[in-house]
Amino acid sequence: MNANRMPEKAYKNLAFLNSPDAREIRVLCEFIEPRTRLRQYKVRDTVVFYGSARTKPRAEALRLLRAAEAAAIRSPRSRAAHNHLRFAQRQLEMSRYYEDAVELSRLLTDWSIRERDRAVYVCSGGGPGIMEAANKGARLVKGGRCIGFNISLPYEQQPNPYITPELNFNFHYFFIRKFWFVYLAKALVIFPGGYGTLDELFELLTLVQTGKTKKKLPIVIYGSDYWNKVLNFQPMADYGMIDKADLKLFRFCDTPQEAFDYLRTHLVNIRPVVQL
Repeated sequence: MNANRMPEKAYKNLAFLNSPDAREIRVLCEFIEPRTRLRQYKVRDTVVFYGSARTKPRAEALRLLRAAEAAAIRSPRSRAAHNHLRFAQRQLEMSRYYEDAVELSRLLTDWSIRERDRAVYVCSGGGPGIMEAANKGARLVKGGRCIGFNISLPYEQQPNPYITPELNFNFHYFFIRKFWFVYLAKALVIFPGGYGTLDELFELLTLVQTGKTKKKLPIVIYGSDYWNKVLNFQPMADYGMIDKADLKLFRFCDTPQEAFDYLRTHLVNIRPVVQL
């Protein structure tokens, strides 16, 4: 062993950089690198789409339903087969939200390119389901670009194929990812989803309600049929847990055109964020 061998510099020491002691450095990297890249590509305004990773495109949901129907016919007494059939029928029902997310994203991106002097980018969590639909809609427009803020999970959520490559990000820390969702957001669209979507919805409502974000931030909750079964905001106001005015922090929409018309009235007057 050469006793005079030059030791490794700390910033090149991968064992150290991946250790618990370097957590603060990794957090800073997830803050600084996206900031640098977003500035490089002049991304200043986004519309963020949230929603379930499990929502299927209609064509895929139809294929799954046909397979479930065939299985139920082959095994007419099988409880599992009939449960699977009911689940496939529900997946087909929910696939409308995938298609609606594609269309809303397409409308926003097309409007941004044709009528805006500054691009408004559709932004998603980068994975499948509603996230994929949002990115897909943007890429259907000639010249459309979009953002994916992916995150590493135990089951490894993979980036969907529609994200603009240079705007494809991968995070480890949820709280830094959430920061980047909100920092450039000029509007939010909440499609049907589960725990993750609820977490994002209520955190954003809290930020707006408490004034921790000063900008005007329209929030669309998309799909009243689903959300009225999952959530009931009115009792919170009735019991005095929130102000009645807090019920106006969001708006329910049920068609892509309705959501687009509402968002456009707010987006025409957006101002650039103060850059960090």
